Amino acid sequence: MKIITNGRLILTDRILEGKAIVFDDKIRAIVDNSRIGEFPGAEVIDAAGNYVSPGLVDVHCHGAGGDDTCDNKEGAIQNMSRLIAGYGVTSWLPTTMTMSKDHLRTTFAQIREAKKASAEDPAAWGGAQVLGANMEGPFINVKRKGAQAAEHVALPDFDYTMEFADVIKLLTIASEVEGGLEFIERITEETDIVCSLGHTCANYDDACACFKAGCNHVTHLFNAQSGLAHRDPGVVGAALANRNVYTEFIADTFHIHPGVFQIVADCKKDHLVLITDCMRAGGLPDGDYSLGGQPVVVKGIECRLEDGTIAGSVLRLYRAVQNLYKHTDVTLPQAVACASLNSARSIRVDDRKGSLEVGKDADILIADNDFEIINTFVGGHKVYGN
Repeated sequence: MKIITNGRLILTDRILEGKAIVFDDKIRAIVDNSRIGEFPGAEVIDAAGNYVSPGLVDVHCHGAGGDDTCDNKEGAIQNMSRLIAGYGVTSWLPTTMTMSKDHLRTTFAQIREAKKASAEDPAAWGGAQVLGANMEGPFINVKRKGAQAAEHVALPDFDYTMEFADVIKLLTIASEVEGGLEFIERITEETDIVCSLGHTCANYDDACACFKAGCNHVTHLFNAQSGLAHRDPGVVGAALANRNVYTEFIADTFHIHPGVFQIVADCKKDHLVLITDCMRAGGLPDGDYSLGGQPVVVKGIECRLEDGTIAGSVLRLYRAVQNLYKHTDVTLPQAVACASLNSARSIRVDDRKGSLEVGKDADILIADNDFEIINTFVGGHKVYGN
Protein backbone atom coordinates (compact mmCIF):
# COMPACT_ATOMS: atom_id res chain seq x y z
CA MET A 1 0.00 0.00 0.00
CA LYS A 2 1.16 3.54 -0.84
CA ILE A 3 -0.14 6.96 0.18
CA ILE A 4 0.48 10.26 -1.57
CA THR A 5 -0.06 13.09 0.88
CA ASN A 6 0.31 16.88 0.91
CA GLY A 7 -0.64 17.21 -2.74
CA ARG A 8 -3.25 19.15 -4.69
CA LEU A 9 -5.45 16.51 -6.29
CA ILE A 10 -6.65 17.27 -9.82
CA LEU A 11 -10.15 15.88 -10.04
CA THR A 12 -12.44 16.12 -13.06
CA ASP A 13 -14.09 19.34 -11.90
CA ARG A 14 -11.85 20.88 -9.24
CA ILE A 15 -8.53 20.83 -7.40
CA LEU A 16 -8.80 19.25 -3.97
CA GLU A 17 -6.44 20.15 -1.14
CA GLY A 18 -5.91 18.60 2.27
CA LYS A 19 -6.46 15.06 1.01
CA ALA A 20 -4.30 11.96 0.59
CA ILE A 21 -4.71 9.24 -2.03
CA VAL A 22 -4.35 5.62 -0.86
CA PHE A 23 -3.51 2.98 -3.47
CA ASP A 24 -1.99 -0.35 -4.36
CA ASP A 25 -2.69 -1.43 -7.93
CA LYS A 26 -6.02 0.40 -7.62
CA ILE A 27 -7.02 3.64 -5.92
CA ARG A 28 -8.45 2.43 -2.61
CA ALA A 29 -9.39 5.65 -0.83
CA ILE A 30 -9.14 9.41 -0.79
CA VAL A 31 -8.91 10.61 2.81
CA ASP A 32 -7.96 13.62 4.88
CA ASN A 33 -4.20 14.04 5.27
CA SER A 34 -4.72 13.64 9.00
CA ARG A 35 -5.91 10.04 8.51
CA ILE A 36 -2.82 8.54 6.90
CA GLY A 37 -1.91 6.98 10.25
CA GLU A 38 -4.89 4.65 9.78
CA PHE A 39 -2.86 2.72 7.18
CA PRO A 40 0.09 1.24 9.13
CA GLY A 41 2.92 -0.06 7.01
CA ALA A 42 1.97 2.00 3.98
CA GLU A 43 4.72 3.79 2.06
CA VAL A 44 4.07 7.52 2.47
CA ILE A 45 5.01 9.78 -0.45
CA ASP A 46 5.11 13.50 0.29
CA ALA A 47 3.91 15.46 -2.75
CA ALA A 48 5.22 18.63 -1.08
CA GLY A 49 2.38 20.80 -2.32
CA ASN A 50 2.68 19.70 -5.95
CA TYR A 51 -0.18 18.54 -8.13
CA VAL A 52 -1.40 14.95 -8.00
CA SER A 53 -2.99 14.16 -11.35
CA PRO A 54 -4.54 11.24 -13.16
CA GLY A 55 -2.14 9.64 -15.60
CA LEU A 56 -2.42 10.78 -19.20
CA VAL A 57 -3.76 8.57 -22.00
CA ASP A 58 -2.28 8.99 -25.49
CA VAL A 59 -4.55 7.37 -28.07
CA HIS A 60 -2.42 8.44 -31.05
CA CYS A 61 1.35 8.00 -30.79
CA HIS A 62 3.57 6.40 -33.45
CA GLY A 63 6.93 6.41 -31.75
CA ALA A 64 9.56 8.09 -29.59
CA GLY A 65 13.19 7.78 -28.60
CA GLY A 66 14.28 6.47 -31.99
CA ASP A 67 11.71 3.67 -32.13
CA ASP A 68 8.48 3.35 -34.11
CA THR A 69 5.50 1.07 -33.65
CA CYS A 70 5.92 -0.26 -37.19
CA ASP A 71 9.62 -1.08 -36.84
CA ASN A 72 8.64 -4.60 -35.74
CA LYS A 73 11.73 -4.57 -33.56
CA GLU A 74 11.87 -6.61 -30.36
CA GLY A 75 11.62 -4.41 -27.29
CA ALA A 76 10.68 -1.26 -29.20
CA ILE A 77 7.18 -0.90 -27.77
CA GLN A 78 8.47 -1.39 -24.23
CA ASN A 79 11.24 1.16 -24.81
CA MET A 80 8.69 3.70 -26.01
CA SER A 81 6.39 2.91 -23.09
CA ARG A 82 9.18 3.64 -20.63
CA LEU A 83 10.17 6.90 -22.31
CA ILE A 84 6.67 8.38 -22.59
CA ALA A 85 5.96 7.53 -18.94
CA GLY A 86 8.35 10.39 -18.23
CA TYR A 87 6.03 12.59 -20.28
CA GLY A 88 3.09 11.77 -18.02
CA VAL A 89 1.61 9.01 -20.17
CA THR A 90 0.40 6.02 -18.15
CA SER A 91 -1.47 4.23 -20.95
CA TRP A 92 -1.41 4.50 -24.72
CA LEU A 93 -2.22 3.07 -28.13
CA PRO A 94 0.87 2.33 -30.24
CA THR A 95 -0.18 3.71 -33.60
CA THR A 96 0.51 2.15 -36.98
CA MET A 97 1.04 3.73 -40.39
CA THR A 98 -0.11 2.73 -43.87
CA MET A 99 2.10 -0.28 -44.49
CA SER A 100 1.56 -3.60 -46.29
CA LYS A 101 -0.97 -5.92 -44.68
CA ASP A 102 1.69 -8.54 -44.04
CA HIS A 103 3.90 -5.99 -42.32
CA LEU A 104 1.00 -4.85 -40.16
CA ARG A 105 0.20 -8.45 -39.21
CA THR A 106 3.58 -8.63 -37.50
CA THR A 107 3.07 -5.22 -35.90
CA PHE A 108 -0.34 -6.14 -34.47
CA ALA A 109 1.05 -9.41 -33.13
CA GLN A 110 3.76 -7.46 -31.27
CA ILE A 111 1.21 -5.01 -29.88
CA ARG A 112 -0.90 -7.96 -28.71
CA GLU A 113 2.08 -9.31 -26.76
CA ALA A 114 2.91 -5.86 -25.36
CA LYS A 115 -0.70 -5.38 -24.26
CA LYS A 116 -0.57 -8.66 -22.37
CA ALA A 117 2.85 -8.08 -20.81
CA SER A 118 2.14 -4.53 -19.68
CA ALA A 119 -1.14 -5.58 -18.02
CA GLU A 120 0.16 -8.71 -16.31
CA ASP A 121 3.30 -7.23 -14.72
CA PRO A 122 3.35 -3.41 -14.68
CA ALA A 123 6.47 -3.34 -12.50
CA ALA A 124 8.51 -5.43 -14.93
CA TRP A 125 7.08 -3.56 -17.90
CA GLY A 126 8.25 -0.33 -16.31
CA GLY A 127 6.30 2.13 -18.42
CA ALA A 128 2.96 3.18 -19.84
CA GLN A 129 0.44 0.37 -20.23
CA VAL A 130 -0.41 -0.68 -23.77
CA LEU A 131 -4.19 -0.72 -24.19
CA GLY A 132 -4.20 -1.93 -27.80
CA ALA A 133 -3.47 -0.50 -31.23
CA ASN A 134 -4.50 2.60 -33.13
CA MET A 135 -4.75 1.51 -36.77
CA GLU A 136 -4.12 4.68 -38.80
CA GLY A 137 -4.27 3.33 -42.34
CA PRO A 138 -4.34 1.68 -44.78
CA PHE A 139 -8.12 2.31 -45.18
CA ILE A 140 -7.70 5.97 -46.12
CA ASN A 141 -8.12 8.19 -49.17
CA VAL A 142 -4.88 8.42 -51.11
CA LYS A 143 -5.70 12.03 -52.01
CA ARG A 144 -5.44 12.93 -48.33
CA LYS A 145 -2.66 10.53 -47.41
CA GLY A 146 -0.48 13.17 -45.74
CA ALA A 147 2.69 11.39 -44.65
CA GLN A 148 1.24 7.93 -45.33
CA ALA A 149 2.70 5.69 -48.07
CA ALA A 150 0.46 5.81 -51.16
CA GLU A 151 1.46 2.37 -52.44
CA HIS A 152 -0.04 0.64 -49.41
CA VAL A 153 -3.39 2.46 -49.29
CA ALA A 154 -6.18 -0.14 -49.47
CA LEU A 155 -9.95 -0.39 -49.44
CA PRO A 156 -11.63 -1.31 -46.15
CA ASP A 157 -11.24 -5.02 -45.42
CA PHE A 158 -13.50 -6.40 -42.70
CA ASP A 159 -12.07 -9.93 -42.63
CA TYR A 160 -8.51 -8.62 -42.31
CA THR A 161 -9.50 -6.28 -39.50
CA MET A 162 -11.23 -9.11 -37.64
CA GLU A 163 -7.91 -10.96 -37.38
CA PHE A 164 -6.91 -8.31 -34.84
CA ALA A 165 -10.25 -7.29 -33.33
CA ASP A 166 -8.84 -8.14 -29.89
CA VAL A 167 -5.95 -5.71 -30.42
CA ILE A 168 -7.29 -2.75 -32.40
CA LYS A 169 -9.02 -0.15 -30.22
CA LEU A 170 -9.16 2.72 -32.71
CA LEU A 171 -9.20 2.67 -36.51
CA THR A 172 -8.92 5.56 -38.98
CA ILE A 173 -11.05 5.33 -42.12
CA ALA A 174 -11.99 7.57 -45.01
CA SER A 175 -15.72 6.89 -45.06
CA GLU A 176 -16.21 8.08 -48.66
CA VAL A 177 -14.08 5.33 -50.22
CA GLU A 178 -15.76 2.27 -51.72
CA GLY A 179 -17.41 0.22 -48.97
CA GLY A 180 -16.51 2.75 -46.28
CA LEU A 181 -19.91 3.29 -44.69
CA GLU A 182 -20.77 -0.39 -44.79
CA PHE A 183 -17.43 -1.18 -43.11
CA ILE A 184 -18.11 1.35 -40.35
CA GLU A 185 -21.60 -0.04 -39.72
CA ARG A 186 -20.35 -3.61 -39.49
CA ILE A 187 -17.32 -2.83 -37.34
CA THR A 188 -19.49 -0.81 -34.97
CA GLU A 189 -22.12 -3.55 -34.69
CA GLU A 190 -19.82 -6.56 -34.42
CA THR A 191 -16.71 -5.34 -32.55
CA ASP A 192 -15.56 -2.95 -29.83
CA ILE A 193 -13.32 -1.07 -32.27
CA VAL A 194 -13.90 2.69 -32.43
CA CYS A 195 -13.93 4.08 -35.98
CA SER A 196 -12.32 7.47 -36.58
CA LEU A 197 -12.84 9.64 -39.65
CA GLY A 198 -9.52 10.78 -41.05
CA HIS A 199 -7.18 11.10 -44.03
CA THR A 200 -10.36 11.77 -45.92
CA CYS A 201 -11.87 13.80 -48.78
CA ALA A 202 -15.30 13.65 -47.13
CA ASN A 203 -17.41 16.79 -47.21
CA TYR A 204 -19.79 17.94 -44.46
CA ASP A 205 -22.66 15.68 -45.57
CA ASP A 206 -20.32 12.71 -45.97
CA ALA A 207 -19.00 13.26 -42.45
CA CYS A 208 -22.50 13.46 -40.99
CA ALA A 209 -23.40 10.20 -42.76
CA CYS A 210 -20.22 8.67 -41.35
CA PHE A 211 -21.19 9.66 -37.81
CA LYS A 212 -24.70 8.30 -38.34
CA ALA A 213 -23.19 4.97 -39.46
CA GLY A 214 -21.43 4.62 -36.09
CA CYS A 215 -18.16 6.54 -36.32
CA ASN A 216 -17.77 8.81 -33.29
CA HIS A 217 -14.16 9.97 -33.49
CA VAL A 218 -12.14 12.27 -35.78
CA THR A 219 -8.41 11.81 -36.42
CA HIS A 220 -6.19 14.87 -35.77
CA LEU A 221 -8.72 17.65 -36.39
CA PHE A 222 -7.88 20.05 -39.29
CA ASN A 223 -5.12 17.80 -40.62
CA ALA A 224 -5.65 15.57 -43.70
CA GLN A 225 -9.34 16.50 -44.00
CA SER A 226 -11.61 19.18 -45.45
CA GLY A 227 -11.54 22.43 -43.52
CA LEU A 228 -14.21 24.80 -42.27
CA ALA A 229 -15.71 27.39 -44.63
CA HIS A 230 -19.00 29.20 -44.17
CA ARG A 231 -20.63 27.63 -47.26
CA ASP A 232 -18.65 24.39 -47.11
CA PRO A 233 -18.27 23.29 -43.46
CA GLY A 234 -16.26 20.17 -44.28
CA VAL A 235 -15.17 17.48 -41.84
CA VAL A 236 -13.98 20.15 -39.42
CA GLY A 237 -17.40 21.79 -39.35
CA ALA A 238 -19.14 18.45 -38.88
CA ALA A 239 -16.80 17.51 -36.04
CA LEU A 240 -17.21 20.82 -34.24
CA ALA A 241 -21.00 20.81 -34.66
CA ASN A 242 -21.55 17.25 -33.42
CA ARG A 243 -21.22 17.23 -29.63
CA ASN A 244 -21.02 13.43 -29.45
CA VAL A 245 -17.96 13.05 -31.68
CA TYR A 246 -14.58 12.78 -29.94
CA THR A 247 -12.06 14.97 -31.69
CA GLU A 248 -8.29 14.52 -31.64
CA PHE A 249 -6.25 17.70 -31.31
CA ILE A 250 -2.49 18.17 -31.70
CA ALA A 251 -1.88 21.16 -29.40
CA ASP A 252 1.76 21.75 -30.33
CA THR A 253 1.11 25.30 -31.70
CA PHE A 254 2.47 24.15 -35.11
CA HIS A 255 -0.14 21.75 -36.46
CA ILE A 256 -2.80 24.15 -35.19
CA HIS A 257 -2.42 27.87 -34.45
CA PRO A 258 -3.02 28.74 -30.79
CA GLY A 259 -5.70 31.20 -31.87
CA VAL A 260 -7.90 28.24 -32.78
CA PHE A 261 -7.54 26.48 -29.42
CA GLN A 262 -10.33 28.39 -27.67
CA ILE A 263 -12.80 27.88 -30.52
CA VAL A 264 -12.27 24.12 -30.49
CA ALA A 265 -12.33 23.90 -26.69
CA ASP A 266 -15.63 25.80 -26.59
CA CYS A 267 -17.19 23.55 -29.23
CA LYS A 268 -15.91 20.17 -28.06
CA LYS A 269 -15.73 20.53 -24.28
CA ASP A 270 -15.51 16.99 -22.80
CA HIS A 271 -15.15 15.45 -26.28
CA LEU A 272 -11.82 17.15 -26.95
CA VAL A 273 -8.96 14.62 -26.94
CA LEU A 274 -5.36 15.81 -26.81
CA ILE A 275 -2.93 13.57 -28.70
CA THR A 276 0.72 13.78 -29.64
CA ASP A 277 0.89 12.03 -33.05
CA CYS A 278 4.52 11.68 -31.98
CA MET A 279 7.04 9.99 -34.27
CA ARG A 280 10.37 8.29 -33.53
CA ALA A 281 12.16 11.64 -33.19
CA GLY A 282 10.27 12.38 -29.98
CA GLY A 283 12.77 13.09 -27.21
CA LEU A 284 15.70 13.28 -29.67
CA PRO A 285 17.64 16.17 -31.28
CA ASP A 286 16.77 17.82 -34.59
CA GLY A 287 17.86 15.86 -37.65
CA ASP A 288 16.87 13.33 -40.29
CA TYR A 289 14.47 10.54 -39.32
CA SER A 290 11.79 8.39 -40.96
CA LEU A 291 8.07 7.74 -40.62
CA GLY A 292 6.31 4.89 -42.38
CA GLY A 293 9.42 4.31 -44.46
CA GLN A 294 9.57 7.93 -45.64
CA PRO A 295 12.36 10.42 -44.81
CA VAL A 296 11.40 13.13 -42.31
CA VAL A 297 13.33 16.26 -41.38
CA VAL A 298 12.84 17.46 -37.79
CA LYS A 299 13.55 21.06 -36.84
CA GLY A 300 12.26 22.25 -33.50
CA ILE A 301 8.57 21.37 -33.24
CA GLU A 302 8.28 20.90 -37.01
CA CYS A 303 8.43 17.47 -38.67
CA ARG A 304 8.17 17.43 -42.46
CA LEU A 305 8.65 15.14 -45.43
CA GLU A 306 11.12 16.31 -48.07
CA ASP A 307 8.27 17.92 -50.03
CA GLY A 308 7.21 19.95 -46.99
CA THR A 309 4.27 17.78 -45.95
CA ILE A 310 3.76 17.77 -42.17
CA ALA A 311 4.71 14.34 -40.79
CA GLY A 312 3.72 13.69 -37.20
CA SER A 313 5.18 15.58 -34.27
CA VAL A 314 7.66 15.47 -31.40
CA LEU A 315 5.05 16.68 -28.91
CA ARG A 316 5.01 15.39 -25.33
CA LEU A 317 1.50 14.92 -23.96
CA TYR A 318 2.03 16.92 -20.78
CA ARG A 319 3.12 19.82 -22.98
CA ALA A 320 -0.12 19.56 -24.93
CA VAL A 321 -1.89 20.03 -21.59
CA GLN A 322 0.31 23.04 -20.83
CA ASN A 323 -0.37 24.57 -24.25
CA LEU A 324 -4.14 24.14 -24.03
CA TYR A 325 -4.17 25.65 -20.54
CA LYS A 326 -1.96 28.55 -21.63
CA HIS A 327 -3.89 29.51 -24.76
CA THR A 328 -7.49 29.12 -23.53
CA ASP A 329 -9.62 29.91 -20.53
CA VAL A 330 -10.11 26.23 -19.63
CA THR A 331 -9.24 25.29 -16.07
CA LEU A 332 -6.31 23.03 -15.30
CA PRO A 333 -8.66 20.12 -14.42
CA GLN A 334 -10.38 20.57 -17.79
CA ALA A 335 -7.07 20.69 -19.65
CA VAL A 336 -5.87 17.54 -17.86
CA ALA A 337 -9.16 15.78 -18.63
CA CYS A 338 -8.60 16.43 -22.34
CA ALA A 339 -5.52 14.20 -22.08
CA SER A 340 -6.89 11.69 -19.59
CA LEU A 341 -10.61 11.14 -18.97
CA ASN A 342 -11.79 12.34 -22.38
CA SER A 343 -9.19 10.14 -24.04
CA ALA A 344 -10.19 7.14 -21.94
CA ARG A 345 -13.87 7.67 -22.74
CA SER A 346 -13.13 7.94 -26.45
CA ILE A 347 -11.78 4.38 -26.51
CA ARG A 348 -14.15 3.08 -23.82
CA VAL A 349 -11.69 2.39 -21.01
CA ASP A 350 -12.93 5.09 -18.63
CA ASP A 351 -14.26 2.43 -16.27
CA ARG A 352 -10.64 1.99 -15.15
CA LYS A 353 -8.59 4.86 -16.61
CA GLY A 354 -8.56 8.62 -16.82
CA SER A 355 -9.41 10.02 -13.39
CA LEU A 356 -8.55 9.84 -9.70
CA GLU A 357 -11.51 7.80 -8.50
CA VAL A 358 -11.75 4.97 -5.99
CA GLY A 359 -11.68 1.62 -7.79
CA LYS A 360 -9.81 2.83 -10.86
CA ASP A 361 -6.26 1.80 -11.77
CA ALA A 362 -3.61 3.62 -9.77
CA ASP A 363 -2.24 5.53 -12.76
CA ILE A 364 -1.07 8.69 -11.03
CA LEU A 365 1.24 11.64 -11.67
CA ILE A 366 2.95 14.11 -9.40
CA ALA A 367 3.60 17.35 -11.29
CA ASP A 368 4.92 20.76 -10.32
CA ASN A 369 3.23 24.16 -10.61
CA ASP A 370 4.00 24.30 -14.34
CA PHE A 371 2.70 20.75 -14.82
CA GLU A 372 6.19 19.39 -15.41
CA ILE A 373 6.27 15.71 -14.49
CA ILE A 374 8.00 14.70 -11.24
CA ASN A 375 6.77 11.11 -10.70
CA THR A 376 4.70 8.64 -12.70
CA PHE A 377 2.91 5.61 -11.25
CA VAL A 378 1.35 2.92 -13.44
CA GLY A 379 -0.84 0.37 -11.72
CA GLY A 380 0.59 1.62 -8.43
CA HIS A 381 4.21 1.05 -9.47
CA LYS A 382 6.59 3.97 -9.78
CA VAL A 383 7.93 3.91 -13.34
CA TYR A 384 9.39 7.40 -13.54
CA GLY A 385 10.96 9.71 -10.99
CA ASN A 386 12.55 13.08 -11.67
